[in-house]
Order: sequence, then structure tokens, then C-alpha cells
Amino acid sequence: MQKNAIVPYILIMAFGIGLIFFLSLEGANNQEDIAAEHAEEGGKGEDAAPEGDGGSTDSAEFDAEAQAQQSCVSCHGSSYEGGVGPSLVATELDQAAIEEIIANGKGAMPGGLIEGENIPAMAEWVLSLE
Repeated sequence: MQKNAIVPYILIMAFGIGLIFFLSLEGANNQEDIAAEHAEEGGKGEDAAPEGDGGSTDSAEFDAEAQAQQSCVSCHGSSYEGGVGPSLVATELDQAAIEEIIANGKGAMPGGLIEGENIPAMAEWVLSLE
């Protein structure tokens, strides 16, 4: 008698889909906690959290270039001359337009990558790219 070889694969697939479903429910139920934890860490990974200040950042302590290396290079390229996203070098946008895009996003770019109080500093940094 022959056994059906596809049955184990179907069971594994069903288990995987069920696991993904239940794990996604855990993330959906803790969305506020996860966002608060991310904000406390300054939007950075655990290893990159600022020391001694509980994760809060002031505009004077904000390093726009470091934040860009972490958040922007994947789309705008390592030299910020474009990739998936447009070039940031010698942009024709003014400070207000850049701040609006950073805060709310545009096209494929999501908003909220930079905390509100750091948006003007990030926009100034983008304008300084030549």
C-alpha cells in the first residue's frame, strides 16, 4: 500500500499558517506597547539606545546623519543620490515641504520615521546635502 507523500507537507503548511496567525494576534493586541517601547528607545535598536537619559532625545542631541544612515539609505542610496526613492542631494524642495514629507510621508515613503521634534533638524540636514 502506498502512502500519500503530500499529507505531511499539507500538515506542516497548516501548522505554519496557524502559527503566523496567532503570532500576528499577539502583535496586534500589543501595538501600543510596542510603539511606546520603540519610542523609548529613540526609534533605534536595543543596542543603539542612548545611555543615561531613558531614551529621550533633544534636538541638540539628534544626529541627523546617523538617523539617515539607519532609516534612509535603504531607499535613497548610500550616497543619498537616489535608489528606490528620489535623490536627496541638491533637492529643489524647501524646508517646509521636506518637513511635510518627513512627517506625513509621500508615495512609498512612510511618515513618522523621525520623531516630531527632530523633523526640522532632519530637514536642515537634507538641505545641506550637496
